[in-house]
Amino acid sequence: MAVMKELFGAYNNSELPSEGGYIVSSFFDESSTYTKYEVTSYNNVKDIFVNEEGITFQADGMKIFVLVEPSNYSKKHEEPTYRDTFHKIPYRFKEVEVITTARQDRIMVGKEPVVSYGSFTILKSRGNNFSYIFYDTSDLLQAMNDFFMKSLREDARVPRPDAQKAAELIGQQMKKIRVDKI
Repeated sequence: MAVMKELFGAYNNSELPSEGGYIVSSFFDESSTYTKYEVTSYNNVKDIFVNEEGITFQADGMKIFVLVEPSNYSKKHEEPTYRDTFHKIPYRFKEVEVITTARQDRIMVGKEPVVSYGSFTILKSRGNNFSYIFYDTSDLLQAMNDFFMKSLREDARVPRPDAQKAAELIGQQMKKIRVDKI
């Protein structure tokens, strides 16, 4: 059965899997439904420690980024990689799959993972943002699908059919960042 825990609580309780896991971090815009998710898989852990910014993993990692962009976002014409720090993801339009929702919002999911060799940092959660650790279990993909279906609906306010499509697309991309591929 899938195991999901709040990342910083798991760290404080020495419950982070050193043999690899999956971290989902969210970043919500306080004034709109603009939402950014980072899905990070990691393996080959050498060390994990807290610093001022968050938790640093000295490990190899792979990330997939997901962006929920409301229809009234004023800079929707700008490539996602060239936006300001809060609104950017490291992809150009041609490097993302796009789902246009019934409300004309756009959901962008990276086509290929971003690879991190050596180390990466998961930022401290602030406000409504969160970071969860998912353990590598046999039902991980179904658990991630359920998680994203719920978060996209409740947190990013994506209509149910579009949230389902996006959750399935994220699940397909998750297969590219399995910990056994790192």
